[in-house]
Amino acid sequence: MLSIIIPTFNESQNILNLLNKIRDNSKAGTKVEVVVVDDNSPDGTGRLVEEYARGVGALAGMMSTIESTATEYENDSRGEDDDNNDKDYSIKVIHRGSKYGLTSAILRGIRASSAEYILVMDADFSHPPEVIPKMIDEIQKSEYDVIIGSRYTSGGSIIGWPFRRRMISRGATKIAQYGLKIRIKDPMSGFFMCRRHVFQDIDINTRGYKILLEVLVKRQGLTVKEIPYTFTNRKLGQSKMGPTVISDYLKAVWVLYKYGRMSREALQLRGIRKSALFFSKAARFYTVGASGLLINYLISSSLTNGLLANISYMNATLVGIICSITSNFLLNKRWTFEDKDFSPRNTLKQYGMFAGISSMGASLQLLIVYLLTEVAGFNYPSSLFVAVATASVSNFLLNKKWTFQEHIWE
Repeated sequence: MLSIIIPTFNESQNILNLLNKIRDNSKAGTKVEVVVVDDNSPDGTGRLVEEYARGVGALAGMMSTIESTATEYENDSRGEDDDNNDKDYSIKVIHRGSKYGLTSAILRGIRASSAEYILVMDADFSHPPEVIPKMIDEIQKSEYDVIIGSRYTSGGSIIGWPFRRRMISRGATKIAQYGLKIRIKDPMSGFFMCRRHVFQDIDINTRGYKILLEVLVKRQGLTVKEIPYTFTNRKLGQSKMGPTVISDYLKAVWVLYKYGRMSREALQLRGIRKSALFFSKAARFYTVGASGLLINYLISSSLTNGLLANISYMNATLVGIICSITSNFLLNKRWTFEDKDFSPRNTLKQYGMFAGISSMGASLQLLIVYLLTEVAGFNYPSSLFVAVATASVSNFLLNKKWTFQEHIWE
């Protein structure tokens, strides 16, 4: 299920067309929940969405009867007619009593949402709904935490911005990249999809108009992928860009810079803990490897001396290797890397990767022994020691990174 968060303020000219486009571009089989958070728009945006969701269509009447309360309230509005009552498409409207701001609107929408995947987008058609299915595919088929619609990655572009606006955007991006050490090409994007856990246990407290930037700074270790899209400047309604927005952004960058500086000591302590965890896993990995050698020897010898069977020593050795690789994989998966996902598809994929890396390690070991012994003139025991050490370290690091999808230094 996907929750789409759309903050609005005076977007009556765009919002209904956008809701129709989102429904038209919903991926088959994916339930979509749209959460519109309206900051008491004078043009009646919130009430317009509510009537749309109910299928009433009393457009003019709603523009004159919008609520203006002092407190925030929520109304979950779902369509009642056949056109707006798709079982896989629903709309929730949150009316807020004042213009509390973009960041708080997004956070309010996230709290009111229920899906595992969360998409944040603008209401002015600068973020094309046609890209949503691709974003869903990317996050569902991968391990990425965040999928960013990027204007500045290869294939992305901007249409309709004057030179001044382009320079402001580029400048803001460079400030984020260099001042906050963000490696994302478009950290200022307001068009992104993420897993729900990204927003858990994180304190969003700046007034910066791009919530993604704060998430990237405060949630270290997120896996992020940028996909290109074409940003199109709004054709209807009024842009929210102005001196206040720019000022809020600069203040937010300063707050995040101080946050990063104050967190360095904590990160250093975290690095010490990561070091301990790294060496603990390495020790387990090599313990499992030793058990694999024993299993290999016992099975191979039992298959040649008649205890289990009586086959040729080459075939017995092959069976022993397969059994030791299998036992090593299962023990490393459950004990070393504490991976509890034993679904058939995931386990078979990991097993193939583990076996492939183990085979590469064996080939590397043979190559090093040959080069050191025959070419460099080392004696065999020294060559063997270097070869085993190199192959075992590479096996551990490659399986950690690729097979079990862990960061190297943790």
